[in-house]
Amino acid sequence: MTQKDEYIRVLDFLERGRAGQKDEPVAHGIGAENFNLLEVVMRDEVRPKGGQELYIGEGQRDEVKYIKGRISFDDLTSTGQKELDYVLKALVDEKEEKFVKFFNEATPVTPRRHAFELLPGVGTKLMQNLLDEREKEEFESFKDIKERVSTMPEPSKLVVDRIIKELKGEAKQKLFT
Repeated sequence: MTQKDEYIRVLDFLERGRAGQKDEPVAHGIGAENFNLLEVVMRDEVRPKGGQELYIGEGQRDEVKYIKGRISFDDLTSTGQKELDYVLKALVDEKEEKFVKFFNEATPVTPRRHAFELLPGVGTKLMQNLLDEREKEEFESFKDIKERVSTMPEPSKLVVDRIIKELKGEAKQKLFT
């Protein structure tokens, strides 16, 4: 079951809607908590900017008329796809504690594969370095991970790349979406 989001971050605004659909202003956005890709219909005179947070939860919505539905990565405009990387980076940085917790608690997902190996660019050697460092002491931040595991690419970038891979449907197992 898909978890609902209370807020989305705007990826793109289409004043006339998507081609071949009703002529109503829509925004494409990504859920701030569960990373659902959504299309929402905007109230008249509301023109959201990229990265802007919009409330889509239960109750009174000031900017959003209604949620039109979930969309796929391929439904995003090219602008929305480009903006996704920046918006996700901001969301991951804001929720750093949640993702550092992942690095502290990740376990094998199959008898032969660890969750770390599902992150783009993480192989057996880097996984083992992460596990060794984590065993000594829990990680405190992305900076701490990067400092203690010198061969580690930017941790937030690994998380963003993995989320995008999941949104594109290129991942059999989901870690974050």
